[in-house]
Amino acid sequence: MWIKICGNTNLDDVRMAADAGADAVGFVFASSPRRVTAGHIAAIMPDLPADLTKIGVFDTQNFDEIALALRSAGLHGVQLHGELDFSLAEKLRNQFDPGFFLIQTLHWDLNSDPARAEERLRNELRAIARHRDIDAVLLDTRTSTASGGTGRTLDWARAKDVLSAEAGKLRIILAGGLYPGNIREAILTLRPWGVDVSSGVESSPGKKHPEFLHDFVRAARLAFLEIEPPPMLPTAVGPV
Repeated sequence: MWIKICGNTNLDDVRMAADAGADAVGFVFASSPRRVTAGHIAAIMPDLPADLTKIGVFDTQNFDEIALALRSAGLHGVQLHGELDFSLAEKLRNQFDPGFFLIQTLHWDLNSDPARAEERLRNELRAIARHRDIDAVLLDTRTSTASGGTGRTLDWARAKDVLSAEAGKLRIILAGGLYPGNIREAILTLRPWGVDVSSGVESSPGKKHPEFLHDFVRAARLAFLEIEPPPMLPTAVGPV
């Protein structure tokens, strides 16, 4: 179970995510109300928890631009939000150390015919399964005007069928329209490896709501326990 709080713009929100029990935080370097700069993140990095994974989100396909921002900000990984590009993933994998975490976003197009969206996801998962440079796949929604951050859920029933058939051992991170009130249903339906939320725990774009954030993490943790309960400890047996 892995929980990422994305779209962070300030130190207080990142600390709040860590205190709530998130595993990772995301910083958006793409065009967005939540956009940040490498210099901004580098300035607050010394004050962030060391064990919190920090991910940069990019929609550009420019390797040099991504690599420079990642190094300047001191991030642990990247989320590629643009089109699927295995050559870009390979370059990034070779550029950074073995612990570098590489996430590829796949989009469920809400304006597309559902059958077409399903088939595209199926084909992309099959292609990713043949490569080793991508550590996890983030499944998000997009529209004709937004490539993410839509605040709308994808078709969970259709996605469940695709993931059951094609995901295999791929680590799937679910995003898109998640919030404290639907995260349990989302996890129980799709059984992802992780979840990602941004607008669903905000009071305004770029500002997290303390209650929403804590409620989301708590609900997600409890839902993950429902699908993967902790192992039973062996019962101690005393001398006869």
